[in-house]
Amino acid sequence: MDSIFGDVGMSKVKFDTKQEYEYVANFKVLQHTFDKHKIDKIIPVDRLMKCRFQDNLEFMQWVKRFWDANFPGGAYDALARRKARGTTSRAPTATGTRRPPTQTAAARSASRTATGRMSSAGRQSSSSASAHVLDNHSAAMIIDLNKQIAELKVTVDGLEKERDFYFGKLRDIEILIQEQLESITGDDAPEGVVLKDIQGILYNTEDGFEVPPEGEDHELIASSIPAADSEDETF
Repeated sequence: MDSIFGDVGMSKVKFDTKQEYEYVANFKVLQHTFDKHKIDKIIPVDRLMKCRFQDNLEFMQWVKRFWDANFPGGAYDALARRKARGTTSRAPTATGTRRPPTQTAAARSASRTATGRMSSAGRQSSSSASAHVLDNHSAAMIIDLNKQIAELKVTVDGLEKERDFYFGKLRDIEILIQEQLESITGDDAPEGVVLKDIQGILYNTEDGFEVPPEGEDHELIASSIPAADSEDETF
């Protein structure tokens, strides 16, 4: 926590504790830090002091997750921060020796550095995985759109063939009517009247349709036929 906030009361922390009241005092220092920074976490002191594996493991896992999420990065001089740390005033033992600390400050610092690197690598791996998922989603969308484009092209080709087919039929009818009209003598012949009515239907236009310039009358259907067909006859 001190590596995150830098204001833990290190002078009150005892690192060579043996008695329960010393453990409680250290936990109080940690709880004070939580309260000071409005961290909604109550330390289960009674359960942790019973040294039950599950309780201690769960608390250490929470601390690790909190540190990974909030450590600002950069160097942390643990030795300098611990110069004013508290010590217990116990009488010397019969052998006059003290149990060495289970872990040196350098080892703890190295452990934090390694943990930070693993956390950073994990975040990078998560980002890479997210990017990979997005790439796969984009590729699937492109494939689907290409399929739709191919289907639309097939539909358009079919409509164009159908259009050309009916234009061809209308063109044949137009030519036949004009040939029959040229062969009929007399304007009042009954068959001529019928042919002209049919021709009027062929050339009939809807509202908004622009009539071609003078000299192009009766060429409405023929104008849609390719030039190669219109070179043989002129109407």
